[in-house]
Amino acid sequence: MSDHHAEPPAAWSDPAAPQGPPSGPMSAAAPGPGGVTPADAADAARLVSFGLQPKLLPARDAEYAELLRRYREDPAFARLADAVATGLGLVVLEVSPRAGMAVTAGEDSVFAVRMGDYARRASAESADRFLHGLAHLAVAALAFPRPEDLADDGYIGRITVNGVDAFVRQACRRLEERADEQGENTDPASDAPGLEAAWRVYARRSATGATKDARRLAGSTTGIVGKAVAFLTDSGFLQRTGDDAGGAYRTTARYQLQVRDMAGSAAMAELLELGVVPVGDGSATLVAPPDGDDLDLAADAGLPFHA
Repeated sequence: MSDHHAEPPAAWSDPAAPQGPPSGPMSAAAPGPGGVTPADAADAARLVSFGLQPKLLPARDAEYAELLRRYREDPAFARLADAVATGLGLVVLEVSPRAGMAVTAGEDSVFAVRMGDYARRASAESADRFLHGLAHLAVAALAFPRPEDLADDGYIGRITVNGVDAFVRQACRRLEERADEQGENTDPASDAPGLEAAWRVYARRSATGATKDARRLAGSTTGIVGKAVAFLTDSGFLQRTGDDAGGAYRTTARYQLQVRDMAGSAAMAELLELGVVPVGDGSATLVAPPDGDDLDLAADAGLPFHA
């Protein structure tokens, strides 16, 4: 993980620096203020562009690997690349041979994916946005159920579509029991925000639906989970390993970094507090949970992934 901060060198704003364009053509190698050349800026932007291709691995691209080496060995170049990323609304999570330049989109970044927009791609139902958010949280919680799993760079999480769906349904039953114990098991509007409303919608939704050719419906809960893992796979966060249990997947180093970044969120904490016990085949079960406060799931909560 880089310790560099995305701050431009102070010399860039030196009032004594020459103003206006140079009198003659600028060579790509001509140094600017602070010794930064246009070629350096181009290389830094190139490295960030590699970071925005999450399926691209440094081991498979010599230019990418060389720029990573330069980032790690040249502090001035690292600061320049960090500044380029910051200007694009990106946060650098790690720069390493295993993950490449792993970046995540800030909330206001053009690369950010809003949960509301993500859900609308699959369904016009406003209530579904909570289910899509719940599916993403469940995948992350099931992939890295323990702090030590998340902290271990060598850990590989494994999940299946059916395993995630079963885990969420167990969580729904746990939340229903909690509501019964607190005398709050009423029937709110299906579009009411909050995890307590989301579990009711999820529990009522068919797991697979029905089509003439036996495919799962997009609006079924396994369809929603399937969309989540497909998005994560396309984004380079999961790798498909088989067709068992609706589709089997393994995590990547980049996804581990993303989940680390979101692990402190209230939503992630609430789901983990229900008590996840992982099973090697990508399924899970729940243990007795500690008491915890209810959680609000914001409809426009940003996904910690870039498009």
